[in-house]
Amino acid sequence: MSPNNISHFQYLLYGLLFILLIGCNTQKEPLVLHPLFQDHMVLQQHAKVTVWGTASPNKTVEIAADWIGQQKTEADALGNWSLVIETPKAGGPYTFSISSENEEIKIRDVLIGEVWLASGQSNMEMPLTGWPPNDTILNSTNEINAATNPNIRMFTVQRNLSLKELKNVKGEWLVSSAETAGSFSATAYYFAQRLENKLNIPIGIIHTSWGGTPAEAWTSNTSIQGLGDFDELVASLSNPNMEKIKNEWYSRWQSIEIPEKETDWLELNLKDSELAQKDYVDNAWEDIELPGTLDQREEWRMDGIIWIRKSFMLREDPKEDFSLSLGAVDDMDFTFINGKQIGFTVGPGKHTLKRTYTVPKTLLKKGVNTIAIRVVDTGGGGGINGPITLSTSEDYLDLDGLWKLLPTAEIHDAKFYLYDIKEATNLKRPTIVNINSHSPSVLFNAMIAPLIPYAIKGAIWYQGESNVGRAEQYERLFPAMIRDWRNRWQANFPFYFVQIAPFNYGNNLSAALRDAQRKTLSLENTGMAVTLDIGNPANIHPANKIDVGKRLGGMALKNEYNIELVASGPLYKSHTAKGNKLLVSFTEVGSGLKLIETPVTGFEIAGEDKVFKEARAVIIKEKIELLSPEVRRPKYVRYAWKDTCAASLFNQEGLPASSFCSPLD
Repeated sequence: MSPNNISHFQYLLYGLLFILLIGCNTQKEPLVLHPLFQDHMVLQQHAKVTVWGTASPNKTVEIAADWIGQQKTEADALGNWSLVIETPKAGGPYTFSISSENEEIKIRDVLIGEVWLASGQSNMEMPLTGWPPNDTILNSTNEINAATNPNIRMFTVQRNLSLKELKNVKGEWLVSSAETAGSFSATAYYFAQRLENKLNIPIGIIHTSWGGTPAEAWTSNTSIQGLGDFDELVASLSNPNMEKIKNEWYSRWQSIEIPEKETDWLELNLKDSELAQKDYVDNAWEDIELPGTLDQREEWRMDGIIWIRKSFMLREDPKEDFSLSLGAVDDMDFTFINGKQIGFTVGPGKHTLKRTYTVPKTLLKKGVNTIAIRVVDTGGGGGINGPITLSTSEDYLDLDGLWKLLPTAEIHDAKFYLYDIKEATNLKRPTIVNINSHSPSVLFNAMIAPLIPYAIKGAIWYQGESNVGRAEQYERLFPAMIRDWRNRWQANFPFYFVQIAPFNYGNNLSAALRDAQRKTLSLENTGMAVTLDIGNPANIHPANKIDVGKRLGGMALKNEYNIELVASGPLYKSHTAKGNKLLVSFTEVGSGLKLIETPVTGFEIAGEDKVFKEARAVIIKEKIELLSPEVRRPKYVRYAWKDTCAASLFNQEGLPASSFCSPLD
């Protein structure tokens, strides 16, 4: 049929069919807001705030709030929309509404004030209720009972991880009260409390943290690639053949279910009892220095079971029972002397519990004896923090030092995969990567990226424990993460962080990590809360979160809100040598230095040989003079350079000095 022969009726029919087809392909989508926009939220004052969500493609979205007139935008072809609105000075409560296509969402009890992001690992995650019985918060009950304050609000992001950047998170804004505050991050709560007490305006905290996680998990893939440290790991995560590699590896081994009850652990048959025997030959096992972490080799970074063994000598047959002290074991242990089990600690939450077991004198004899420990690492880093000692009222044996180590099983998909003991010493484990909370970028993707571009004043951060042992890397990684976040938010916001507290890691590597944190202060608009005086060498989760939050708050009050106060303890600036003495200068001395007189001040000096010796410290005006009879020509200085160091240097305002080591040429 030629076009000239098409009737007017047919034109109308074709037109109607076209309209129907277009209509069928245009589905009405519900109006949805990003989860941060909900009742009780806090918006940043005096800011251009982005509001965003989804709606039907190409449809108009209108926003109205008590402080502004109606504003409009249009969803794109995929239904995504965003609109920038301006906020006034702090105040409220306000009502906020969004509408599109006869749908309307009303958000009530909206406050305008100061919004801060709080992130990190367990010391930021730790709630006001604590994690009793081992990990408690100082004065927790009284603080929670007195927590009713509608000006303080917190949005806690639910844990999640992803290999790709996500758009949404789960969580809700909670108003501080005796009923809700127990779930708030304790550090972030005390930070908010100090700001609110001084400023008397609403404080909103977006809390996004995950215990036991390293900084690389919170850094975007772009910045991770720029470092070059994690290229192989990132490639493995995206390797399409990884599932095949996993299947081939795990199919080699018998698997058993991981016990759920503590009593089931005692009946667990791991087919490894021969490793406890005194006469077992462990010459082919690897050497390891303990106390310390057990997963020191990159190819054995896995969770599971690791055996450690050590022989020791007794000069004579024992006349009384010995006491074996291991310190804390992460996470569980079964401990044997000369093939007989003398103690065990199993079940969740025991990783900070110190082990002390009685060794019957009948198990020991003059000459060579053997201690063997089956360590069960259920997640994160595993190890023994020591000191490891065997003692009576008259004898004392130091068992720290060289031990033998053998991995014998690993955890995968909630099961133990048991290696063949005869093969275990020669196993070549392939690089197997399971996505977990330690994987690079996965927490940035799932718990940071979805929050952008919600307007914030700044960020507070408490993390670093999981990067102990990698100080040189952290010195580059941590500033890269801060710059990364600022670039993504397109704002040079303040970033205040907590220096990790003293704790018996068992390797004396945490001082270097603290120094890497100190060096991050060279990045503009940063500040560091020092915790040398409020840590707990026996617990990686110190109870005093009040002072941690207050110290972070002090930096914000001084730098962001122009409140006159001293917000930092002394920070190493430089030093000069004068004969056999060193003179050390500091910034942030406040109204003067204060030295707590103790037998050990924590100051050490060294000459060209870089062998540090304890030094006597005295205050000379606003400097510290150091002297050691063992160092004739001092050149280098360090302070609090141990895992379990204590603070001795403060300013007159009571804020402790940071640990440090002067540059070693």
